[in-house]
Amino acid sequence: MLPTLAAIIFDLDGTLIASLEDIADAVNTALAAHFLPTHPVEPYNYFVGDGMETSVRRAAPGNTPEDVLVSVYVRAKQEYGRNWACKTRPYEGISSMLDQLTGLGVPMAVLSNKPHEFTGEVVRHFFPDAPFAVVQGNPGDGRLKPNPALALAIAETLSLDPARIGFMGDSRTDMDTAVNAGMLPIGVLWGFRTEGEPLEHGARVILTRPNDLFEKTALVPG
Repeated sequence: MLPTLAAIIFDLDGTLIASLEDIADAVNTALAAHFLPTHPVEPYNYFVGDGMETSVRRAAPGNTPEDVLVSVYVRAKQEYGRNWACKTRPYEGISSMLDQLTGLGVPMAVLSNKPHEFTGEVVRHFFPDAPFAVVQGNPGDGRLKPNPALALAIAETLSLDPARIGFMGDSRTDMDTAVNAGMLPIGVLWGFRTEGEPLEHGARVILTRPNDLFEKTALVPG
């Protein structure tokens, strides 16, 4: 029997948008500006996912002084703020999936570890017609995923039991958030990570393409 869902919460990077190259370019530019080694794009699959500051700390050498790390982080944020839409695009099939969910009357939300205001800007740019009920980024108070507080706040805004909500993402952070919030963890394979990671962190549904959502879950208006 298919799990029945009344709403979907989406991760952003690696789930709705292919943003890895722009993130890698921003962090590499910041590292180079501080005479630190840079990386090809591939390692950023595992540097990202827990906010830009953590990405910088993962990308920098382990013996980098704290004041330099802070400076690299500030520069990386500046670079990304200027160039976040250069190479980033929605994944193939995402817009069609969002349109189908809208047609079904299924509420949708976005929860990202990007800074809150910036999350809204990115979502409006790439999905101007998607009627997301909530677009929530990092409010800067420590409630980053996998802390479930913001996911639960979205459930409250939607007036839905968390168990009726699917949380869709590509990483352990997203699956842990879903488990912690009592939501259905939906892992996607078109993002930054491999199938093993979401499965190891509790994914109960695995999607290889966006429209698999309609074959592997039963969706009803919230």
